[in-house]
Amino acid sequence: MFGIGIDNSIAAAPETLRLAAQADRQGLDLFSVSDHPYAAARLDAYAVTSVILGRTTRISGMVNVTNLPSRPAPMLARMVTSLSALTDGRVVLGMGAGGSWDDIVRLGVPRLTPGDAVRAFEEAITLIRRLGSGTGPVTFDGEFYQVTDLEPAPVPIPPIWTGSVGARSLAVTGRLADGWLPGRAADWLSERYRTSRPIIDEAAAAAGRDPADIATIYNLPGRITEAPLKATRDGDGRWIGGSPGQWIEELTGAVLEHGASGFILFPVGGGPLDVTLGRWAEEIVPAVREATAGARNVRAGGTR
Repeated sequence: MFGIGIDNSIAAAPETLRLAAQADRQGLDLFSVSDHPYAAARLDAYAVTSVILGRTTRISGMVNVTNLPSRPAPMLARMVTSLSALTDGRVVLGMGAGGSWDDIVRLGVPRLTPGDAVRAFEEAITLIRRLGSGTGPVTFDGEFYQVTDLEPAPVPIPPIWTGSVGARSLAVTGRLADGWLPGRAADWLSERYRTSRPIIDEAAAAAGRDPADIATIYNLPGRITEAPLKATRDGDGRWIGGSPGQWIEELTGAVLEHGASGFILFPVGGGPLDVTLGRWAEEIVPAVREATAGARNVRAGGTR
């Protein structure tokens, strides 16, 4: 899966809508919007996602990741099942336990300890899953969420991807989620990935799940240059970008050698965004898809 991260600042709204339409035309799978509801200069993430989905025909949308403390789980379930019904399933539910608590509490949301936030996160995923597919009235009496005889929507819950970082939330991802977005834009060569993914896999196996069913999708900042760069990673080993050929080689290796399931480009370094998006969607993405087609088929059969 290949996506693009888009700017949801109010000032950039016209360009954001234009670029999202371009991404749809050029065959990308996903657009991604950040969720910072305490920031007045930003568009509400679900509002901009809804507008873009209404103006496009094939691309899916995801809030990366939903600020759960400010969006109660039952209402979030209603939001995503509504979007799914309106768009023929073109939505992914990105979820996080909440991170910027000094900002979150300014919304009037009670502050949670890290442990409480992770337990609320796990309850939310459990409840949201029960509020889709129309399987009968839901009563849920949890520590953080309580609902009584609430009818589920007759629509499946979209895939749930998490932005888990700590060990406890990574274990929740293993038990309950469909995908994982490594935090801090970590990539497949990072220490964060090497130490975090085993926690997910172990928790999945302990829950009777196949770890291969949990995809790893990378938020990937970087610039696309015309000429190759001498170094495509900085002194800390973080990917910084390069020419289309360098991107193709790197992402192909990430899929074939490290089991990557998707990439969401966040353009950095200036330059016209429509040109960057065009190079991503029309040069890099098709080449990586072609080079990894066999690996994608194998993973679909159960191998990460």
